[in-house]
Amino acid sequence: MSIKIALPKGRLLRDTAALLEKAGWELCGYEEGARFYRFESRRFPGMLLKLFHEKDIPIQVAVGNYDLGICGLDWIEELLVRYPSSALVKVKDLGYGASDLYAAASLEATTLDEMRSNLDVVRIASEYPNLAESFAAHLRLRHFKVYPLWGGAEVYPPESADLALLSEATVEPFAYGLVPTKTVLSSSAFLVANKTSWETKDLSEVLSTIGVGALPAKKPRATTSSAQTPGQRYSGWNDDDTVRLALPDGHQQVHAVKLLSEAGIRIEDYPSKTGNRRPCIGIEGVVVKVIRPQDMPMQVANGNFDLAITGKDWVREQLYQFPSSPIVDLLDLKFGRVRLVAVISKELPANDTLGLRQLVEGRSAPLRVASEYINIADRYARENHLGPYRVIPTWGATEAFLPEDADLLIENTETGSTIARHNLKIIDELFVSTACLLGSTNGKPGSRKQQTIRSIVETLKGAVERMSQKPEGA
Repeated sequence: MSIKIALPKGRLLRDTAALLEKAGWELCGYEEGARFYRFESRRFPGMLLKLFHEKDIPIQVAVGNYDLGICGLDWIEELLVRYPSSALVKVKDLGYGASDLYAAASLEATTLDEMRSNLDVVRIASEYPNLAESFAAHLRLRHFKVYPLWGGAEVYPPESADLALLSEATVEPFAYGLVPTKTVLSSSAFLVANKTSWETKDLSEVLSTIGVGALPAKKPRATTSSAQTPGQRYSGWNDDDTVRLALPDGHQQVHAVKLLSEAGIRIEDYPSKTGNRRPCIGIEGVVVKVIRPQDMPMQVANGNFDLAITGKDWVREQLYQFPSSPIVDLLDLKFGRVRLVAVISKELPANDTLGLRQLVEGRSAPLRVASEYINIADRYARENHLGPYRVIPTWGATEAFLPEDADLLIENTETGSTIARHNLKIIDELFVSTACLLGSTNGKPGSRKQQTIRSIVETLKGAVERMSQKPEGA
């Protein structure tokens, strides 16, 4: 009998690998920096083990794609608080990965009781939107608004949100001028099982290997320290004349810096070695925060930012879901070029979308489409008449889903080499995406803010033109 297990990448990988090594699973390749998503166990040769982003694991186990999984309790509860009847069984606290999920506010903010009494709307930013909504309901907040994010919630208070729901495992609050106001959940690594697998499969041999005594020693929880520098604060963030600019985190930072430098715009501490998300920019009347590019279109649309450097792929993702969003692509920045492609397993006898449509025609099971771009994926499957389909949201490592957990991926790629390395093939190109300067359509014509925005656009436009004329690599 085959047993399928979902293993975590990221913060829990090292301790999980140590646990399974002590359990005698003899895994091949499950280690930091792993380039592949599938692993073998010499002790259990028929077992399928696959690497996932933590957030994907509870979903994959709940829907029955995997019998067992290891992930943080925070992501388990994020699923269960929204879908309490999910087929997910919490089997065992594994004793490592301890971290609190807490609500944090700025050091200058009022208390939770005062927020509840004095604020018309309490704004909460978080990667955990379901837990944030549950937390707000538990506090009996009269009116609240949750901003679902891909990450970086710590930079939103106090200007763009009143509270951030954060994980202690990834964020040191005092480094961002925040103070924990209430613990929402104490989390650690958990072993979870699919309810049907738990009731019908014999998992005893596997489970017996990770019983008491096989666990790594518990690690002390991280402690916070107020000795760190909270970083720059923006007292005039919401002033009518202040331009609020969002810069990207991650691998696009180096390209953004190069563009700003070409434009003669000085920016300090970006990228930041200390994790500072409020760099200083040498333009009067402009303030900056560093956030996830995926979050930028929504944040510009809801008025938290006036300008943002993001990808056209994420702009299209936003507009496919909310066609009337008040956002506009002001300038193609011509870096960060990726292709949005449709990808299937090399084993499937189809070389294009028509071939895939013919292949799935008449089958009873819906086509499973996995993607970080859920709205783009939905439109692609619908417009290409791929029959009944189901979109599976992912949070990275999407290549891992084929062929066992999805039939089609909508993915971005620069060269296609990663896709080929995982025995996959591209059957269609949806569009090419580059970085762009995103703005809002809600600005007041003729205002000082609009004059500053127009000046920034023209300055960056000149920089883009000069860079495009330089020899490649210069």
